Amino acid sequence: MATNQKIYTTPFVFICLSSLFFSASYNMLIPELPSYLSNLGGSEYKGLIIALFTLTAGLSRPFSGKLTDTIGRKPVLIIGSIVCIISGLFYPILTSVSGFLFLRLLHGFSTGFSPTAIAAYVSDIIPNNRLGEAMGIQGLCFSAGLALGPALGSYIKLYSNYNVLFYSSSLIALLSIVLVLKVKETLVNKQQFQIQTLKISKSDILAKEALPAALITFITYIGFGVILTLIPDWSDHLGIVNKGTFFIVFTIASLFVRLIAGKTSDAYGRKIVIIIGLIILILALVLLGKLESINGMLLGALLYGLAMGILSPTVNAWTIDLSNPSAKGKSIATMYIALEAGIGLGALFSGWYYQDVLEKVPAIFYTCAFFAILGFIYMLFYNRKS
Repeated sequence: MATNQKIYTTPFVFICLSSLFFSASYNMLIPELPSYLSNLGGSEYKGLIIALFTLTAGLSRPFSGKLTDTIGRKPVLIIGSIVCIISGLFYPILTSVSGFLFLRLLHGFSTGFSPTAIAAYVSDIIPNNRLGEAMGIQGLCFSAGLALGPALGSYIKLYSNYNVLFYSSSLIALLSIVLVLKVKETLVNKQQFQIQTLKISKSDILAKEALPAALITFITYIGFGVILTLIPDWSDHLGIVNKGTFFIVFTIASLFVRLIAGKTSDAYGRKIVIIIGLIILILALVLLGKLESINGMLLGALLYGLAMGILSPTVNAWTIDLSNPSAKGKSIATMYIALEAGIGLGALFSGWYYQDVLEKVPAIFYTCAFFAILGFIYMLFYNRKS
């Protein structure tokens, strides 16, 4: 762990930029995949677009956590980007519904690997008293990809076709690898990869010390799975041409608050900042269900962005706080397993209940708000110093 106070180093900048490109590479597909699947004849499987992706992301987390703690941060980061490249190249080839769903499973491995390694790398080069701030910056870059990716993806599809969109996704994933080729590995006791390294025991799956942060992550990301599944169709319903508009507003809002939230949590503690984030999240989800208009959706996107911009860097830093220093990868992986579980379940059940019946959308958002209230209650009674 670095002991000086400098955080804006060349490795940190390159890791953050790589995070941006990685995020953009797979998120640029999200707004167009529901209509693409419908064109393939699989409209009833829309809930699986996100659910399958997050299933393999979650299943791969124990492996990525163990590999991050053994063979190093860089190799695991690069593996995730390679999966994005391969997936983008094969979407135009496997054009059946079953082929598409298989690729969503494969593509999910990417987010099971790269984000775990990125978070561990950042925690290695940043002093603890500025970790929240650094996680805010890294999250800002990741979120910039989350915003720019869908907007760029919709723009590419608008003026070209799906194949160009898929190939563009692969190209951007390749750029995320190029950015980190020259940064130095930070894992001190790096081991050579062996097949036995992939053997996972029960103790490798979850870090018990990180479970409080994982619980809050799970609760807050249920709504994100719902949003990824329903917002494209909801945007169509409201008359918004670019289906990435929600994500642009949401991410711009989160960009403004991430640095403040991270630094505030460094100074005043993670708990109070998380509670504030949950209150705003509850309000956002209620408004998304209640205000059925373009302005209402944009207001909901604004508040949702503020909430997630507060929660994401704070919970990420909290996870590091709770972790065993020699097993940070496992703790980060535990938090991300909860994230993928929340997104996946939110996407799966919202897709199952929705069934292209727009009148059901408000009730789904209200249900997400209920889960956020449960998270709020948990944090009120959480007493461990953190």
